[in-house]
Amino acid sequence: AAGSPLRYSVREELPHGAFVGSVASDLGVDPRRLAARGARLTSGSGRQYLELELGRGALLVRERMDREALCELSPACFLSLELVIEQPIEVHNVEVEVLDINDNAPRFPRQDYRLEISESAVPGARFHIESAQDPDVGTNSVQSYLLSPNRHFALDLKGFQSGSKLLELVLQQPLDREQSALQQLVLTAVDGGDPPKSGTAQISVRVVDTNDNPPAFDRSTYTVSLLENALPGTLVVKLNASDPDEGSNGDVIYSFGSYTPQKVRQLFSVDPHSGEVRVNGTLDYEEASSYEIYIQATDQGPVSMAGHCKVLVNIVDANDNVPEVELTSLYSPVPEDAKAGTVVALMSVTDQDSGLNKKVSLRIPPGLPFALNSFKNSYTLVTQGKLDHEKAAAYNITVTATDSGSPPLSSQKVIHVEISDINDNPPRFEEPVYSVYIPENNPLGAFLCTIKATDPDVGENAYVSYSLLDGEIEGLPVASYVSIKSDSGNMYAVRSFDYETLREFQVVVQARDAGNPPLSSTVTVYIYVVDENDHAPQILYPTSTNTSAALEMIPRSAYAGYLVTKIIAIDGDSGQNAWLFFYLVQTSDPGLFRIELHTGEIRTTRKLGEDSMPTFNLTVEVRDNGEPPMSSSVAITIAVVDRVSKIIPDRRRHFKSPSNYSEITLYLIIALSAISFVFLFTIIGLSIIKCYRYSLYGNSCCAGSCGVRERSHADLYKQANNNIDARLPPGLKVQPHFIEVRGNGSLTKTYCYKACLTAGSGSDTFMFYNTCGPTGTTGPSAVMTERHLTGQSGQSAQNLIILRNDSITPNEPKHPNPDWRYSASLRAGMQRYVWLLCIWRRQESCVEDQEGRISSGQQSLVLQQVR
Repeated sequence: AAGSPLRYSVREELPHGAFVGSVASDLGVDPRRLAARGARLTSGSGRQYLELELGRGALLVRERMDREALCELSPACFLSLELVIEQPIEVHNVEVEVLDINDNAPRFPRQDYRLEISESAVPGARFHIESAQDPDVGTNSVQSYLLSPNRHFALDLKGFQSGSKLLELVLQQPLDREQSALQQLVLTAVDGGDPPKSGTAQISVRVVDTNDNPPAFDRSTYTVSLLENALPGTLVVKLNASDPDEGSNGDVIYSFGSYTPQKVRQLFSVDPHSGEVRVNGTLDYEEASSYEIYIQATDQGPVSMAGHCKVLVNIVDANDNVPEVELTSLYSPVPEDAKAGTVVALMSVTDQDSGLNKKVSLRIPPGLPFALNSFKNSYTLVTQGKLDHEKAAAYNITVTATDSGSPPLSSQKVIHVEISDINDNPPRFEEPVYSVYIPENNPLGAFLCTIKATDPDVGENAYVSYSLLDGEIEGLPVASYVSIKSDSGNMYAVRSFDYETLREFQVVVQARDAGNPPLSSTVTVYIYVVDENDHAPQILYPTSTNTSAALEMIPRSAYAGYLVTKIIAIDGDSGQNAWLFFYLVQTSDPGLFRIELHTGEIRTTRKLGEDSMPTFNLTVEVRDNGEPPMSSSVAITIAVVDRVSKIIPDRRRHFKSPSNYSEITLYLIIALSAISFVFLFTIIGLSIIKCYRYSLYGNSCCAGSCGVRERSHADLYKQANNNIDARLPPGLKVQPHFIEVRGNGSLTKTYCYKACLTAGSGSDTFMFYNTCGPTGTTGPSAVMTERHLTGQSGQSAQNLIILRNDSITPNEPKHPNPDWRYSASLRAGMQRYVWLLCIWRRQESCVEDQEGRISSGQQSLVLQQVR
């Protein structure tokens, strides 16, 4: 069903969400009913400018509306919509009138109108101008026009008031182009809005000329002074006659007047178009000191008009002699350390002219370390600033002599002054420090590097010689390690370096010039020995000879994975050259045994059978990771027995005399006694030191047990901070936060630890964590970046707690377990020592693994060396 139409009005340019009207109120329907019945707005046009808010039943602006774009110049502007309500269906027509606002200013079709009016036009003449347009309607459209104030034109609005599109500009007073050739008017159109808006247009009125003015010179008499030696063609004066008329009426032609004598016409000429008067002959001051020239200017109008002037030329005596500079004495070269005021040259000046033309002044270019001193017509050239031979070895000083004539004449003389050098610059090295990397086992005389220093001086002062400063490297003089050529700075190795003996050292090179006195400077050269793979692996256990193989026994009941033996090998190299790999190269039964690549453990791969062979022959090769790799091998005979204890070794291969057994027993007793004594002495010493330290903090030690008094955190930090500097060994080179620790001996591996001085480090203890540096680092870089943790004069860091991370990547080579080198009794004694040490340090837990090694609750081995 169709309902009654709804009418609303809304102003244009309202923003989104602006309220138009209440549809629910006008229909008398509850807004909730509109939402329930699916009320919606439809429009026949493509764009939806209004929307229905179902929550309030209100008609709102959806999109900003421009009345001029919707309805252009139509007086009334409506939007027709349909409101559709379902259940039951109702259709209501909605008409929304878009009201105009004054949002457009009047605009003229052109911004600039150009009119040409003759200056002979009579008052009352009319000229048409297009009116302005305003897109707004009603009172918001153009209502009136205004013309800028002037005394020549007025605006007639009768045609505009009667509906005409043209305006009329009326001439009120006569025009004069000579007074004002261009009239600038501003025409303003104003609408009737509130507030009103306006638009403007420029009206340019050009006044067309008539020939009503004669040419006129800017001066009636021109006075000019001219030198007697002026050449023909010299400009005397440029005349300027102007005619206020335009076009041919204002074109001016210059010529001599009828009163000009014929002699003057021969000496001078005048250009008819530019008005330039030039010299045409030879002037002589003694013949005539002045000339009068009469010039007339004529325009090119239908009836020509003329103007006149006079040119008075005064001849001036010429300054036709230039001054001359004569160098009487020159003191060159000048030392670069010469004091200010040192005389360099003496000069005299002459000029053949007289009066002011004879007065001469001398000058030199600015910025030079020299100055001129004058006495009458004599001058001295002296030093003024600091001389530097390295910046300027010589100066070409241009002395300019200028007289006081008009125009002044001048002449120049160049004085060449050399600066002699003195030895004031020491040699300078191209690098602040030099780092050299040389592989070990280098040949004698191997080239290391070239030390280069330059001296900005010249001659003998710039000749640089090189030498090594005296010093010692491991007790030997520097000259026994390296040498340097004094003339070229090439450094050579005097001996062959061994990385395992000497890894790095430094020398000081001195560069000295040949000056008097000589100057010198020094530079430090750091030489790093790079490790090479020059040691083959050495197999410590088991051992074999050329005639016999090592003997190992295995019970017949051995299960799969049974440990037959372990190959213990070392390598004298370091880094990746010391990584060892174990290979089973030959075996009588290929499928029965296998060897671990990194640990060297030989294990069975299956259980032995009853019918297995009584012996097996194996050949194990130990290969390092050098380039090229080096290797060693060992032959092993594995005997299969029922019980290991009943196997009798081959006395022919392992025969030892009773005297040898007695010596081994004696050595073993002495070693066990020494270890027990050292262990007991260490325990007693540690207990005494522990009790003494507790007594320093106010604690008591009695009968071997120390009562510990808990200290506050503030006391701990205070005590730690007070003792950090005192406990560091003098000269200990430790980088901030990280310390590299390298072991000595053959089984070495480098770790990088983080140094943490905790608040409770009252026991002078360093803690080194194995947290930095990847475990898989290989290559030369790993070798070259190694550094030692040492102090000066052989000092070493004491009281260390080393927490070593045991996690190793699967592909990283493992060093042999050194426990295989000791007997069972010795390992037991060492384990007991570690157990007691763990208890003394009050660790949370110390457990023994299946292979007999001791580990703490933190899976680390804790050692302390007490002063």
